[in-house]
Amino acid sequence: MDLSSFITSLLTSFLIFVILMVLFALLSTKPGNAVVYYPNRILKGLDPWEGSRSRTRNPFAWIREAFSSSEQDVVNMSGVDSAVYFVFLSTVFGILLLSGIILVPVLVSLAYTEKNPKIVDSTGKNAFDDLDKLSMAHLKEKSPRLWASVVACYWVSLVTYVLLWKAYKHVSDLRAAALMSPVAKPEQFAVLVRDVPSSSEGYSRKEQVDSYFRTIYPETFYKSMVVTENKEVNKIYDELEECKKKLRRAVIIYEDSKKVNPEGVQPTHKTGFLGILGKKVESIKYYNEKIDELTPKLEAAQKSTLADKQQGAAMVFFTSRVTAAAAAQSAHSRMIDTWTVVDAPEPRQVLWTNLSKTHYERDVRQYVVYFVVFLTILFYMIPIGLISAFTTLPNLRKLLPFLKPILDQTSIRTVLGAYLPQIALIVFLALLPAFLLFLSKAEGITSESHAQRAASGKYFYFSVFNVFIGVTIGGTLFDSLKEIERDPNSIVGKLATSLPGNATFFVTFVALKFFVGYGLELSRIVPLIIFHIKRKYLCKTEEDLKEAWYPGDLGYATKIPNDMLILTITLCYSVIAPLILPFGAIYFGLGWLVFRNQVLKVVVPRYESYGRMWPHIHVRILASLLLFQVTMVGYFGVKKFIYAPVIIVLPITTLIFAIICKKKFYRFFKTTTLEVVASQELKDRPDMETVYKSFIPPSLNTEKGTGESAGVDASKDRQNMETAYKSAIPSSHIAEGPRLDQVV
Repeated sequence: MDLSSFITSLLTSFLIFVILMVLFALLSTKPGNAVVYYPNRILKGLDPWEGSRSRTRNPFAWIREAFSSSEQDVVNMSGVDSAVYFVFLSTVFGILLLSGIILVPVLVSLAYTEKNPKIVDSTGKNAFDDLDKLSMAHLKEKSPRLWASVVACYWVSLVTYVLLWKAYKHVSDLRAAALMSPVAKPEQFAVLVRDVPSSSEGYSRKEQVDSYFRTIYPETFYKSMVVTENKEVNKIYDELEECKKKLRRAVIIYEDSKKVNPEGVQPTHKTGFLGILGKKVESIKYYNEKIDELTPKLEAAQKSTLADKQQGAAMVFFTSRVTAAAAAQSAHSRMIDTWTVVDAPEPRQVLWTNLSKTHYERDVRQYVVYFVVFLTILFYMIPIGLISAFTTLPNLRKLLPFLKPILDQTSIRTVLGAYLPQIALIVFLALLPAFLLFLSKAEGITSESHAQRAASGKYFYFSVFNVFIGVTIGGTLFDSLKEIERDPNSIVGKLATSLPGNATFFVTFVALKFFVGYGLELSRIVPLIIFHIKRKYLCKTEEDLKEAWYPGDLGYATKIPNDMLILTITLCYSVIAPLILPFGAIYFGLGWLVFRNQVLKVVVPRYESYGRMWPHIHVRILASLLLFQVTMVGYFGVKKFIYAPVIIVLPITTLIFAIICKKKFYRFFKTTTLEVVASQELKDRPDMETVYKSFIPPSLNTEKGTGESAGVDASKDRQNMETAYKSAIPSSHIAEGPRLDQVV
C-alpha cells in the first residue's frame, strides 16, 4: 500500500467516525429513541437522562460521563464481567501506551536515519515505500542499531508482566467482593451433580440422590432436583407460548379495528407455510382452540417427564452456602466417573441438555470438537490466504484484466487500495463465531458463560493463525511464488522481509476497526433503523415492542477474540514497525470510552460469571506476547544479528510467568473459596423453596413469577401482558398448567 492510499484510508475512516458521532449526539436526545440508546437504564426503572448531560447539544458529553463513572457504577449496571472487561481494556491500553512512549520516538528515528546502501530510491520492483523506511526493514544487516530493538523487546515484555500481575490481583479482588456480597444468590446454595450411577436397589433417581447427600450432609442438605429429558415438553411449551403470543397480537388487532368499525373486524390468517398457504381461519378463535388443545398435552408431558425421564444428573441444594462451596471442591467417590460434583451455574445460564452427558461421553465429545476446530483452522487458512492475495490491486489487475480501465482511475484505485482487503477480511470472519459457539456447546459444557469462554478461545486461535499468519504468508507466497520455485531456500527470507510491508495493511485494518466499528457501535444506526421499521409495521403488543429494542449483551465470544487479534497484531509489529503502537493504543483507549457508555446505558448482560473469563484473557495475552517474542527471535536471525540469542530468554520468562500466575491465582477462579463465602453474614436468610424453584426449567415451571432467574426473564413481562388482555382472553388460556406439586 502506498502512502496516499494509507492516508486516504485513515482520513476516510476518521470522517465516517465523526459523522457517526454527530448522528449519535443528535439521535440519542430524541425521546422516541430512548429505548435504543438507554435500554439498560429503562429496564432498571431509571430515568434515561437523570443526572446525565446526554440531552445537551455537546457531542462529547458522553465522554465526560464515561470518565466520571466509577468501577462500582459498571458493576451495579452490568455486573462483574463487564467490569473485568474494562480491566482488560485498560491493561492493554497501558501496555501499548507505555511501550509506544519509548519505542515510537527511538526506533522510528533510528530506522529513518539509517544509511542503507541497498536502498537506492523509492521506485522499482524492490523499492521501499516511505512507510517502510520507518521500520526495522530499513536497518542494515548486523547493524549496531539492532541493539535498540533488543532493548525494546525487553521493555515491552517487562511492561506486560507488571501490568498483567496487577490486573490479576485487581480482578481477584473484584470477584471476591462480589461473592462476599450479603445478598443471597441461588447458585451459592446449590451444586451440580453429574455421573449419578444407576440404582441397583429399586430406588428412583431422586430417592438415590437424596439418600446419598443426606447421609454425607445430614444437617445442611435441603433437597435435590433430578435433571430430566425435556425435549418433548419443551416443544409443547414453546408451541403453547407462541400461540399465546399470537393470540395477544390478534386481540390487539381486533381492538384497533373497532376504532374504524364499532363492531370490529376479526383478524384472519392462513395455517400453512409462513401464513401464505393453507386454510384461512379467524385468528382469535383458532388460537383459543389451539391453547385448549395444547394445555392438557403440556400437563400430561410434564407428568410423564418428571416421572419417567429422569437422567443421571441433579441439582443438590443446601441451607448453607459454605457447605455448598465445600461440596463442590470435594471428591465424593473413589471413581472419577461417578458422583462428579461441581459449582452450580446461575439458573438463567444452565444448558440443560448437557447436564446428563456422562464423563466419558464428555471426553470423547471434547476430543472430536478439538479435531473439528483444528480442521477449521487449517482449511480456513486457504480462503483467507487467497483473499489476502487476490484483493491487492496488482493481483486484481493480473487476475481480472477487464478491471484495468476501472483500476487505472486514480480515485477508485486509491479507495480500493485503502479498503478492499480489510473489508473482505472482516466480512469473511463474521461468518465463523456462531459455528464455534455451537461446537463449544457440543462438548457437553454446562453453562452459557463457559460455552462463551470456550468459543472465545477457539476464535482467538483461529484469528491468530488465519488472519495474522495467513495474511502474512498468503500475500508473500502469492507475490513471490516464481522466485520461491527457483530458490526454495529463500522462503524464510521472503517471509521475514514481508513483515514490515504487511504492517501498513494491519495499521489500516486496526484503524478501520476502531473508527468505523466503534462509530457504528456508539451511534447504533442499524439497531435504530430496525427498531423503527419493526415498531411501524410489525409490533402490535408491548411484548413485540420490547423484543424490537431489547439490546442483548456485549457478546464476549466474539468481542474479546477480536480485541485479542488487534493486540496480537500490535505486539508482533511493535518493534518491527513501531508506528502501529499508537493505532493499537487508540483502539483500546477509544474502546474503553465507547463501551463504558454502552455498558452503563445500553447492553444488558445475559449472565454473570463473576470474572471467570479473566484467566482465559490472561493466558491469551501471554500467548500474544509469546508469539511476539518468537517472531522477534526469527527476525533478528534474518537480520544476521549475532547477539539474537539474548532474546531467547524472553519466551522462557513468559512461560515461567504464566505458570506462576496460574498457581497463585487460578484456583479461586475455578472454585469458590470457603473464606470468601464464610466471611460475611447474609443480609436476609434465603427462602430455600424460592432458591429451589429458580432452577426449574421454563417448560416445567408451572407457577407464575418463580422462574425469572432460571432463564425465563420474560415471565414477568408475559404476566403483565396477560393481565392487560384478561378481558379478551379466557382465563383458562392464561394459566400455564398444573402446579408442580400437583404434577409430582
